[in-house]
Amino acid sequence: MSDGIYTHKDGAILEITINRPKANAIDLRASRRLNDVVSEFRDDPQLRIAIITGAGEKFFSPGWDLKAAAGGEKTDEDWGSGGFAGFNYPRNLNKPVIAAVNGIACGGGFEIVLGTDIIVMEEQARFALPEINVGVLPDAGTIKLPRRIPYHVAVEFLMTGRWMDAAESKHWGLANHVVPKGQSMHKAREIARQLAAGPPLLFPAIKQLIRHSEMVPEAQAFLLHDSLDAVQRVNRSEDLKEGTLAFTEKRAPNWTGR
Repeated sequence: MSDGIYTHKDGAILEITINRPKANAIDLRASRRLNDVVSEFRDDPQLRIAIITGAGEKFFSPGWDLKAAAGGEKTDEDWGSGGFAGFNYPRNLNKPVIAAVNGIACGGGFEIVLGTDIIVMEEQARFALPEINVGVLPDAGTIKLPRRIPYHVAVEFLMTGRWMDAAESKHWGLANHVVPKGQSMHKAREIARQLAAGPPLLFPAIKQLIRHSEMVPEAQAFLLHDSLDAVQRVNRSEDLKEGTLAFTEKRAPNWTGR
């Protein structure tokens, strides 16, 4: 597509590729397209897992296309209902998203990664939030990063704009897996297939419960648990009965999503 956002469906798995030479930077049109893709993924009952990656060997994405910014695009534009690139603003996305980080992910590109649930990072990939150098606030990064890694590490990272390599990302628990160059999609697909074989109702319940309980005390989180619709669907489901029956019969469960 001319906006540089490509999608491919493989059963229950949606693959999203940012392919905008030379660096996969995202302008206003590409951001709106990504928002549409995320919304379509969220609302399609046949799709259960998404993978987001960048084309090429050097860049996942550097975020905002500064050439477009120099040409007149502003930070307060309508970037889409989910904000820049569509993965971070609250929008009830209760399906798992995997980032296959094939290269440099900085600025808004790194914020896309922060908006995913599982991060596969190639050994040569690097992260940064260099907005400090151009006087731009990395809003999603500022909100999310201190909730993902230790506070002092996050603040230094935000305020200096320094780089974080794959080894350090794995050390702080930011990357789930570090793989050789060119292997991020292979690993991401392996994880996606494992998830696609799992109980369809459980992943939405896990994501909804995490999202709603993240900033509340533990005791309140347990009270909140029973009020969430995705959790109630699990508790009332045929899959719950099937899972327990399959365990007692020592066989693989036959999930139906009901």
